[in-house]
Amino acid sequence: MAKKHVYIYSPSGAVRDKAAFRRGVKRLGALGYDVELDADVLSSHMRFAGDDDTRLAAIHRAAASGADIAMISRGGYGLTRIVGGIRYKAIAKAIERGTQFVGISDFTAFQLAVLAKTGAVTWAGPALCEGFGVGGTPDLQPDDIMEDCFHDMAGGQGEGTGWRQNQAWAGTSPLSIHHATVWGGNLSVLVSMVGTPYLPIIKGGILFLEDVGEHPYQIERMLTQLLHAGVLASQKAVVLGQFTGFKLSPHDKGFKLNTVVAWLQAQLKVPVLTNLPYGHVQTKVLLPVGKAADLAAEGRDVMLVWGH
Repeated sequence: MAKKHVYIYSPSGAVRDKAAFRRGVKRLGALGYDVELDADVLSSHMRFAGDDDTRLAAIHRAAASGADIAMISRGGYGLTRIVGGIRYKAIAKAIERGTQFVGISDFTAFQLAVLAKTGAVTWAGPALCEGFGVGGTPDLQPDDIMEDCFHDMAGGQGEGTGWRQNQAWAGTSPLSIHHATVWGGNLSVLVSMVGTPYLPIIKGGILFLEDVGEHPYQIERMLTQLLHAGVLASQKAVVLGQFTGFKLSPHDKGFKLNTVVAWLQAQLKVPVLTNLPYGHVQTKVLLPVGKAADLAAEGRDVMLVWGH
């Protein structure tokens, strides 16, 4: 089988950790991928990977590359600034030809905009630096589960995923959902797109959410916005991934992430599932944003299947 061609580009934040970047490129090569780097992949303008026009051009080069996989170097911030300048027909045509766009975090803005404008499917998964370069930890090996899921996506074999919910929030009744659109991503980014033409209007979907560096009260505030905007109640399920990198304080007096989950479950008739292995963590699955899937849950065990 021919090597899969991976095109690495930078549509968001500038790559500051060059060592992680090099480790990621080397790791992909060792795994048998043919890696191509965008001309501006290491560009820097303020906090961004080049100015807005530079990053838009990088996105369009990725679409024109003919690569099997177009993967971002890192997240950060910058895509919401430029969603108005993306040539969505070119992105959709690239996806139709077989290019699979994959990324995490700030990349949520691109994914939701592509879904809203074209209905095309992209993949929520690793970025190069944090996934294959394992961030600022040079001795850490990329996660086996993440790599296996990446290989499955690359080979067109990715068909689903399963996980165990947190004990406290597992439902008592079996749950079965059929042919619901998988969508979502980073909570902060998604909330920033409410009220814009770049947030897809998904009714009866499976909405997955994750975030990093947001205190539980900030997570609750964003979920409240989605609640009042009618986004949550119109889904068939809300699936909470990993919320990491925050610090509780004495002022919280017991207010924590579990408080937020309990509050959310009390607000919704829609089932709220927990502990999806996706987010700013090493062990993460890849999820097809915009693809129809079936979900089944019984007790702590959950299966999400899209490949049948």
